[in-house]
Amino acid sequence: QVQLVESGGGLVQAGGSLRLSCTASGRTGSTYTMGWFRQGPGQDREFVAAIYGGTTNTYYEDSVKGRFTISGDNAKNTVYLQMNSLQPEDTAVYYCAADQSTAPQTMARMKLRNIDYWGQGTQVTVSS
Repeated sequence: QVQLVESGGGLVQAGGSLRLSCTASGRTGSTYTMGWFRQGPGQDREFVAAIYGGTTNTYYEDSVKGRFTISGDNAKNTVYLQMNSLQPEDTAVYYCAADQSTAPQTMARMKLRNIDYWGQGTQVTVSS
């Protein structure tokens, strides 16, 4: 089992920045694709970004390209999501995910129920 714990959410004004963190514990010896998803009010959970463990192989949803950056620190078993130029439509609960799929693009296309592990989520609220 792998446990994922997110942190870093909060309230920010439009145009501001936040950095989310996701720390993994448990059976972290395997290589995982780590990703971020979000679920806005009344919306389905959607893919945001993913990174293949220990590499710079990343993939982003179109609406966040150029604004969000996903990165990882293997020594800390932590993945980050740097979010810049935040907009009210970015308001959502952000969830960290981990899966043994081999490419970030694969995670983006997976059914949510097939993803191996999820964190509990962290709220991001962007005010206008």
